[in-house]
Order: sequence, then structure tokens, then C-alpha cells
Amino acid sequence: MTPNLLSGITSHTIQTSRLRTHFLASGAPDGTPVLFIHGNCSSGRFYEETMAAMPAGLRCYAPDLRGYGDSEGAPVDATRGLRDFSDDLAAFLRHAEILRPGQRAHLVGWSIGGGVALQMAIDHPDLVGKLVLEAPMSPFGFGGTKGVEGAPCTPDFSGSGGGTANPEFVKRLAGKDASEESPFGPRQVMNQFYFKPPFRVERAREDLLVAEVLKMVVGDDHYPGDMTPGTGWPGVAPGTRGVNNALSPRYCNLSAFAGVSSRPEVLWVRGADDQIVSDASLFDFGFLGKVGAVPGWPGDEAYPPQPMVGQMRALLDAYRAEGGRVSEEVLPNVGHSPHIEAHGAFIDLVSRFFEAR
Repeated sequence: MTPNLLSGITSHTIQTSRLRTHFLASGAPDGTPVLFIHGNCSSGRFYEETMAAMPAGLRCYAPDLRGYGDSEGAPVDATRGLRDFSDDLAAFLRHAEILRPGQRAHLVGWSIGGGVALQMAIDHPDLVGKLVLEAPMSPFGFGGTKGVEGAPCTPDFSGSGGGTANPEFVKRLAGKDASEESPFGPRQVMNQFYFKPPFRVERAREDLLVAEVLKMVVGDDHYPGDMTPGTGWPGVAPGTRGVNNALSPRYCNLSAFAGVSSRPEVLWVRGADDQIVSDASLFDFGFLGKVGAVPGWPGDEAYPPQPMVGQMRALLDAYRAEGGRVSEEVLPNVGHSPHIEAHGAFIDLVSRFFEAR
């Protein structure tokens, strides 16, 4: 069981048809189900305060994805893109303790979780009600593409995959480093990039969230995954195992969402000052090369910064053209974590969205 939970939040573990899954739950047992899907280097507990503030009449679930939090550390087959995660969550929702037959869940997906939510809408439309995409990743994964259509910068998708993670960050993750001594340590990365500085949660909560990050399984089958040498700049290409390879556009392409027949209504919420998912992301080799942080950059024509926001907007515009309903909310002075940095505004937006007919 998870210690020191907020009032109204409970901790559970179930065995689904795919995975031993730990999750937090809150709200009325017979309420409208809402599934919160966390991002990379986090866990379901990052949504704990959000769940505690959701209106009555909702039944909230925040599972830990495979290899995160207290769920089973099953390996990630990156060649399936995000489908290991989306299929895991579909099995979770189909478990007898979660959804009743014929019931759908609203999905709230943060960062990578937004991509997982879109993959669920593509592959498991019978389970999906409304979609909240919170600071979602590009529909063409992370790194190695250009233009809003997501064309590859190189034939082997160099600049994406397991080899793109900072090795010092990976080392400190594996070493369970909760200190503030290094800018590459998990605590410093969270405070500098998950949030827009100088925002910080209060210290006890910060310690709890860092501890959740440090539960991640680190290695070739998990985070960040394996790698292969790249034939093009910057010299690293995706492997076939682990989380960051699952995010490579070699395997991840969510453009099929534009044509899903179920047409879930979409709310896209993002921070105006997101440094992770951005058209000028500090985690994208194209942008880092352009500003001189990575040598040998071949220029804008060959390898421009990935237009992550532009790519998502193009997908949602295509979805609108097919009859889908989409609204976008940009929160000022907010980074990559609107549900934490702008807690009240996020709760208000999401609550009104779920209540609307």
C-alpha cells in the first residue's frame, strides 16, 4: 500500500490479463470513470492532488504504467510504439473491478500519457469517452522529424530513441539520487523542466514526487532503452526496446487519430512556457543543434527543430475536418505540468469539460 495518501485517495493493486498494476483511486464507486495517465519519469501519484480535487460524481483512477511506480516492471517492446502501454490500460479498464460492461472512461493524458490516450482512442475506441490532452507529446513521437506532417529527418530516424537520454541523468536515476547536487539529477530536472522556474511544490510533496520518479526501472528494456549508431546526425538511432525507443517516430505515429469513427471530444491543455513539448524544445536535438549546444548540426533544411506543438495542432485540425470537436487552452506562465503548476485552473477546465454535454 502507498503511504501518506491524501484524504479520499486509496491505493490498490490488481492483476489484469497483461500486468500487475498498481493504481490510486478516488471518488464515488458508481461515478463516471476518469483515467489519469502519467508521463515519462513520473507515476500515477503525480495526479494525487488533482484526483482529490475533482468534483463529486466522478470515479478517478491513476495507474502506474509498466516499469513505473509500483506496477510490474514488464519490458517495453518499442517496435509496438505506445501499444504496450495502451493495451495495458485497456486491460486495466476491462478488469471487473474497474469498468462495468459497456461503460467508457474519460482519459486525461499528460505528456507521453497524452500519446497513450490517443493510441487508446485508435485501438480501443469502445473504452474511451472524452479526451484531455495535457501537454501531450507530438503525434510523431520525440525527435527526428520535421514539418507538421512529421517527415523523418534521416532514413533511420537519427536523433530519436534510447540514446537521446542524458547519460548522467540515467546514471543518477539508476543510483536513486534524490539530492540537489547535480543539474542532471532527477530533483533538479523536475524543478527546472517539469515546472517553469521558480515554481516549486512544497518540500514534503517534492520529496514524495522525487521518490516516485526514482521507482522507475532503468535499463535497456525500460528507461531509456537500447540504442544503435545513427547513419546521420547526431549519430544515434533508435533501438527496439524500452520507453524512449517506443517514442521514436520509427515506431510511434498517431496520425490515425484523425480518422477514428468514435469521435471523442478533445480538450488540449498546455502551458505557454513548456520547455519539454515545444516547437523549441530543450530536449530536441534539432533545437539543440540550432543553438550550438550539439556540434555538427546540418542546418534547418536537413534537421530543423521538431515542431511538436505544430504537429499536434495539425493532427487536431485534421480531426476537426473529419467532424471531431476540439478546444485548446493555453495557460500563461506555466511549464510542462499544468495540473500541478496551475492546479485550480486545470481542475476548473477539466471539470467543466467533463460536465458539458
